Amino acid sequence: MSALPDSVRSFRPMSAEDIDCVEGIERSVYSHPWTHGNFADSMDAGYHCWIIENSGSMAGYCVVMIAAGEAHLLNLSIAAPLQRRGLGSELLVFVIRLAREHGASTVYLEVRASNIAGRALYARHGFAEIGRRRDYYPHDAGREDAVTMEKKL
Repeated sequence: MSALPDSVRSFRPMSAEDIDCVEGIERSVYSHPWTHGNFADSMDAGYHCWIIENSGSMAGYCVVMIAAGEAHLLNLSIAAPLQRRGLGSELLVFVIRLAREHGASTVYLEVRASNIAGRALYARHGFAEIGRRRDYYPHDAGREDAVTMEKKL
């Protein structure tokens, strides 16, 4: 991981005007990306949708559902050219803080079983594997399991 020392990171709520750019990042980093409608529906539902900016440009985003004392991280993505530079870690720390501030005692997430880097990121931040969801994600060869993880706050 190489940090971006000369950059200025900031967080802001996602707006409807951001969705096209968010969708572009999504399509570039996932084989089966969320759609424009998935992001719009998440915003309409009142989920916590945030952008991380790096020196004034969108670098990534997250979508978090917080209710009944639990947070569920639905999507955390960093633009491909900026991955492995600490932005995902910063965004995850932001998500954890957001969950605490909104009264969550646990954060849950699913991650593709094949996403070794993602699983390692979550483990570094105290997430533990608690199970699997069989055939959860679409995959070019059919379906792929999700690893379910949790972090107690």
